[in-house]
Amino acid sequence: MKSVLLLSGGLDSTTLLYDLLSTGDEVLALSIFYGQKHQKEISAAKEIATHARVKHIIKEISGIFGESALTSDSLEVPDGHYTDLSMKQTVVPNRNMIFLSIALSLAISEKFDRVAYAAHAGDHTIYPDCRPEFVEAMKNVFPLSDWFKVTLYAPYVNLSKKEICKKGLALGAPLDLTWSCYKGGEAHCGKCGTCVERKEAFLEIIDPTIYLA
Repeated sequence: MKSVLLLSGGLDSTTLLYDLLSTGDEVLALSIFYGQKHQKEISAAKEIATHARVKHIIKEISGIFGESALTSDSLEVPDGHYTDLSMKQTVVPNRNMIFLSIALSLAISEKFDRVAYAAHAGDHTIYPDCRPEFVEAMKNVFPLSDWFKVTLYAPYVNLSKKEICKKGLALGAPLDLTWSCYKGGEAHCGKCGTCVERKEAFLEIIDPTIYLA
């Protein structure tokens, strides 16, 4: 099986990378710079792809999205948990549909079998394009997009971050190299939604992450 993987540099996509490799997949890793404040995740993705010895491509599409705390200097990334309404400020409008379209185009061009997408249950509350309904709809759209048939693979859509974290450790994924924080500093802030979720995922495991708070 040949898979184009959307590799953000975070826990979920890194675990999926090593999951795919464990089953013998040939993986082409794709990272996307979309003007995010936390572009350090791109550096993390580079390091992870090098560690895994997979080909890594970075596409740049900054400037096309609407207002979001992740891309706009006029909006602060809020602190708190993903269940908080304030976290909706971190939604980047239609981001994942665009990411999946880019990955699909690459898969068609390279004649790869599928696109791998690490959406998970922890994102369902805030991010519409991580929900099972969205994933199922995209699974139906993918085969209609070209004469060369590519499928969408999203095996973690009903898994929690903690379950994914445990799976990553079992697979030997370098979770210490991953980046989650939305604020774009040199260390994880420890307060934003992704940091809080990361801390919870590592609660029963030794957390390699350095947090500022």
